[in-house]
Order: sequence, then C-alpha cells, then structure tokens
Amino acid sequence: MIKTILFDFGGVFLELDKTATNRHLKKYFPQGLPSTIQAVHHQYEKGEISTDDFIAAHLNKSSTLTKETFIKAWNAMLGNLPEHRLRFLKQLKSAGQYQLLLLSNTNELHINWVKSNIPKFKEFRHCFQQFYLSYEIGYRKPDASIFEYVLKENQLKAEEILFIDDTKEHTVTAEKLGFKIWHLDEKHQDVSNVLSVKKAIL
Repeated sequence: MIKTILFDFGGVFLELDKTATNRHLKKYFPQGLPSTIQAVHHQYEKGEISTDDFIAAHLNKSSTLTKETFIKAWNAMLGNLPEHRLRFLKQLKSAGQYQLLLLSNTNELHINWVKSNIPKFKEFRHCFQQFYLSYEIGYRKPDASIFEYVLKENQLKAEEILFIDDTKEHTVTAEKLGFKIWHLDEKHQDVSNVLSVKKAIL
C-alpha cells in the first residue's frame, strides 16, 4: 500500500526547456561544452563546489563568456510552475492520504532563480513534509545513496513509496530499490493525473 509520494521538481512540476542552456552557450562553446565540465556539473549539484567556483570553471574554458551571460544561460532552461499543478498539489495535501516528499537534483543558482521568479514557490514548498535538494544533502540522482538517504531520514519502506520523475535513469534506480515508480513523459503526461496513473501502476 502506497503511503508516501516522492516527487521530482523540474519536468514534473516546474516546466523545463532542457536544451535551452546549451543553445545559449553554443556561441561560446561551438563544439559543445568540454567533457570535463560534466563532472563539475555533478559536483555542483552535490554541493561539493561553490557557485563562484562553478561559474569560474566555465569562464576558464572561454575567453568571451562573462559571469552575467553564463548565469543567464544556466538559468535559461527554467520555466513556469503551472497554476493547475499547484492547485492539484494543495488538494492532495489537504486530503491527507499521503505523505508528500520532494527530491530534486538542483543547485544554488537554479533554486535562487526559482525563489525570485516563481511567486508561489513558498506556497508550493509548504505542501511537502520534506523538501530535499541535492546540493543541500550531498547526494544526487540516480545514485542509490540519495534514495537510501530519504528512506533512512523518514524511516520509510521503499515498497510503500510511489516515486515520480521525468528521467528514466532515476526511476530505474528507484525501482531496483523496491520503489513503485512512474516515469513521467512530460510531453504527453501531467503530474496532476497521478492518482489515476497510480491505479494503473498498482
């Protein structure tokens, strides 16, 4: 029996344009971002390096990229939080049937943008009993350790959790650990339909 729903954030609630950052940076990296930068992205998402060091790692690879241009490009992928999704989430919380948790791979620059540009972010955040951001807890998806952290912190059983994420790689790890999963296709599905999808999953 499902007692907890564990949600991803970007691509599930927050609209994303996942190619926007690379499009914005193409002028400065016509061959694409250096492969060594990917490791830096993972470090940043786990809070292992500061925002200043993260930005510097990119500026050091381009003679024309500026801090302001990079930050704009980095945040370009972030979009709106549709009102109907927030309304659904508030209704789900009010019903009190499930414990609601959020688990997101994110970083300081992105969450600062969200706080400044999504007017109802505080209202959204307050819908969750726990709000786990990768850069704050030192783990990131799809590593099993991040799911084990959530289980331990909340004394939960994996088989009693429905995990919803738009990245297949993340749901694969969770499923191996015993979670019920919904790999959400953000182009054709919406998180507000979770209760009908849940019936099909179970």
